[in-house]
Amino acid sequence: MSQLKETLRTSILGKLKRNFSKDISEATKRELYDAAASSVMDSIQPNISATRAAQEQPDVRQMYYFSAEFLMGRALSNNLNNTGMRAVMEELLTELSASYRDIEDEEPDAGLGNGGLGRLAACFLDSLATLDYPGHGYGIRYQYGMFEQRIENGYQVEYPDNWRRYRDPWEIRRDDLAVTVRFGGAPICTQQEDGTLCYRLENAEEVIATPYDMAIIGYGTKTVNRLRLWEASSPNGFDLQLFNNMEYTAAVAKQNSAENISRVLYPNDSGPSGKALRLKQQYFFTSASLQDLVRSFIHKHGTNFSDFPRYNVIQLNDTHPVVAIPELMRLLMDEHHLGWDAAWAIVTQTFAYTNHTILAEALEKWPIEIFQGLLPRVYQIVEEINRRFLLELREKYPNDWKKHNKMSIIGEGKIRMAWLAIAGSFSVNGVAALHTEILKTKELSDWYNLYPQKFNNKTNGVTQRRWLLTANPALSAFITKHIGDGWIKDLTQLRQLEKLADNQEALQELIAIKKHNKERLAEFLKRTQGVVIDPNSIFDVQIKRLHEYKRQLLNILHVMTLYNRIIEDPTYDPIPHTFIFGAKAASGYRRAKLIIKLINTVADRINNDHRVRGKLKVVFAANYCVSTAEKIFPASDISEQISTAGKEASGTGNMKFMLNGAITLGTLDGANIEIVEEVGTENAVIFGITADEIQKIEHEHSYNPQEYLNRNPALARALTQLIDGTYTPPFDNSFRELYDSLVYGVEGQRPDVYYVLADFDAYAAAQQRIVECYRDEMKWAKMCLLNIARSGKFSSDRTIEDYVRDIWKLEKVGVNS
Repeated sequence: MSQLKETLRTSILGKLKRNFSKDISEATKRELYDAAASSVMDSIQPNISATRAAQEQPDVRQMYYFSAEFLMGRALSNNLNNTGMRAVMEELLTELSASYRDIEDEEPDAGLGNGGLGRLAACFLDSLATLDYPGHGYGIRYQYGMFEQRIENGYQVEYPDNWRRYRDPWEIRRDDLAVTVRFGGAPICTQQEDGTLCYRLENAEEVIATPYDMAIIGYGTKTVNRLRLWEASSPNGFDLQLFNNMEYTAAVAKQNSAENISRVLYPNDSGPSGKALRLKQQYFFTSASLQDLVRSFIHKHGTNFSDFPRYNVIQLNDTHPVVAIPELMRLLMDEHHLGWDAAWAIVTQTFAYTNHTILAEALEKWPIEIFQGLLPRVYQIVEEINRRFLLELREKYPNDWKKHNKMSIIGEGKIRMAWLAIAGSFSVNGVAALHTEILKTKELSDWYNLYPQKFNNKTNGVTQRRWLLTANPALSAFITKHIGDGWIKDLTQLRQLEKLADNQEALQELIAIKKHNKERLAEFLKRTQGVVIDPNSIFDVQIKRLHEYKRQLLNILHVMTLYNRIIEDPTYDPIPHTFIFGAKAASGYRRAKLIIKLINTVADRINNDHRVRGKLKVVFAANYCVSTAEKIFPASDISEQISTAGKEASGTGNMKFMLNGAITLGTLDGANIEIVEEVGTENAVIFGITADEIQKIEHEHSYNPQEYLNRNPALARALTQLIDGTYTPPFDNSFRELYDSLVYGVEGQRPDVYYVLADFDAYAAAQQRIVECYRDEMKWAKMCLLNIARSGKFSSDRTIEDYVRDIWKLEKVGVNS
């Protein structure tokens, strides 16, 4: 231990001198962070080399996770924990008169993801490395991420998330592996002497894809896998002649156009130019990644591509990377001269597809004119895939033209990317039991009936290394003290905590840990937002992407009714209650932004009303991100998982809350169902109409929001307050659209699409039940303990083992260094 500390000390001091020309007394916190992170990277270099050597053996099958986002979070603490160096680094920094927390706070959250899709990808990479499986990620090295969210006058305002303001010590630039990706142009077909057709692109726009490798360090192992991210640039982006002609903007136009591809995560695609940029992003990283894999395959195995699926499996994380299917066809046929049948056999044995949604609007469809204009040769291949697929349908379902039209990959002027994914993959999985069942019986039933062997379920999971060991050190220490540290690599061992369920001393210890975490969050919010909250109140938390189906609107409407009741009923004396929201709305999602405005408007009113002081508080945690989540999850009492039943594919926030001892208040949706199966109905509070009941209502067209307003005057009043000037100045119609969406319907939709009013009474009753449970301190502590103890199923380690067994067919690769 002392030798490691001295090695780190020498390295850190040396890097300060070499990189910044400073000694420790002169170094800024940022410079000290850089030196510490770089020193950790130096220490794992032998493991990186050893992992590469072991995994590059000719007989090793590897998995590649193609994803538009990887929500990694900060790396320093996670990597120190995984390498076992955390305590040494903290001790060393103290000796150097530095604060570990201050150094940790110098690291920005990597702007590589936004929501559950990206965080799942990050958890999977952690588990793959920890379990010694050869599995790697491919994505885009975004310059600005999605955006930095600021709240101005209650509204979300998007600013650039300049997370790359400084160099990132965790990444390695690989110029030697750069490839060229082409857009537009004209596909030219020529016939060879043997009669085969060859295609090439002429006059295409060329973009250079340069990879940056981020080390993915496994816990308690020498395996270090890789996340490879591509950055876009132009090979001839600066025109000196134009510059000398004083046409300065035109001189760098090509470079700007290329760099836009990797500039921002999920650019606004409400118009044609935004759609074109998104498609460019998707093709850019999938083409670059496939070129990388094909090059590696040839280096190791030669050009017998029939063996490609034997050594490579590619998991498509939702529809964003599905353009990889026709792109691999193009590479095999146009670059390496395989015939269609041989290439299609390889493709359909290589790709597996994860569906992450039940919402029809989230299943990507690209307008033909945009797709064909950007990717003319790839579009020809999609047309041929569809032509052959329709022949298969006509043979299977002769004369069923309605089914043919419905299942056609190209239809209504668009390319249906989910259909392309299913046709071109050997596996299609959902991410929770209910989600997969809905896909099979409803949303994708035609496809399930055609290819039942492809469909399977893989319930999501989260890595306990980040979401417990790193995020909640006090609870981690409690668990290790009572059952040992085996849970860090085998979360099912948490079941041993059940023996403490009636241990008063242990439960008091758990209560103290939760109080400590609430005080830590309160300090963070005061320091970063100037918000004062009471750690003795209930922390009732809903943190997730802002979407109408997730029903933040249901939550805030209930808060409004509580506020009215406290003001009007002097006998009502509730337990102090702090409602915490955290969410970003997509830049083009107007109604979601209005919900953020409403939450902040209600918060401003309540938090400045002396009549409810000490009883009710509302907080919107701005710019919600992984490092903020790591403080919120451990401090939470109530986990709000209140999406409309049948709309949430899985959720992983629900799992993180459970792992940290929060009680689920939720609908029977997504993974909530499996959480309740594990923890028991007595240790969660479930409410609301079910997916089957909603399906019946929609089939009968029987929904009438007015009956729920007539039934509940308190709800009707809160809804009216959206438009009667209670929360807005006179003649300000800010919230009229929210009101109309619930009562009348907007944009051609029926009213209350997500059943906010239908579930309100049940939600309010559930809130009362969960608060009553909280009143009994020891009962609540026992519920928290049992949630922790029974969360073992929801480790991403288990999810990865399921993927490995049923889809990827990987073998563990031991690493010696």
